[in-house]
Amino acid sequence: MARGSPLQNYLRRIMSQSTKSNFTPASNASDIGRTDFIIQSALSGMRTTMPVQVISCTNDGGLSQIGYVSVQPLVSAIDGNGVAWPHMVIENVPYMRYQGGANAVIIDPVAGDIGLASVCDRDISTVKSTQSISSPGSNRKNDMSDMVYLMTIIGAAPTQVIQFNSAGITVLSPTAVTVNAPQINIGATGETLQALVNASFETLYNAHTHSSGGTGIPNILMSSTQLTSTLKAG
Repeated sequence: MARGSPLQNYLRRIMSQSTKSNFTPASNASDIGRTDFIIQSALSGMRTTMPVQVISCTNDGGLSQIGYVSVQPLVSAIDGNGVAWPHMVIENVPYMRYQGGANAVIIDPVAGDIGLASVCDRDISTVKSTQSISSPGSNRKNDMSDMVYLMTIIGAAPTQVIQFNSAGITVLSPTAVTVNAPQINIGATGETLQALVNASFETLYNAHTHSSGGTGIPNILMSSTQLTSTLKAG
């Protein structure tokens, strides 16, 4: 390659423009080095997925639409001198929720979560604002501004869970479990639960006493056949 060619001039500009460049003197030592640098530079602009840490979230577990997180990329950039350059915090990042129509499992990200984020190959800013088919908001490609937070990948043992394993399903909460519905159906075990409820009421009723006249037991004892409590099987 002739000295002073357009490609060499381009490489010299890269060397002088920023200390963050991954260009090294060895890159300019041969045609192979220069070509390899150009290829590697092009490939380095391709973003796929990366680990990030959640800095903040617009939602806190309430009944609301999907929100946004601010995240800090955890793998820093390295320049040609081996110096690490941390990335800036990325704002307004949509996060993934298990949702279909009006049905959702709401588990909002929390500050400190370490998760996996994916970078879209085109500008998604217009889609985020219109929530419909749109043209790219700009000509940028594979830019961290078009990141989507997917899921937590590193974290401590949870204290509030819905657990599925070979032993069955466990719902565990250190505070409360609230079920709110106009009708609750219990499956095949409903008959067993009904028998337990009936037996409990029978025991409580037959053991009670009357305040007037001493401690006599009820004149008529109750049997399980007299109870009308029902549980609807699913």
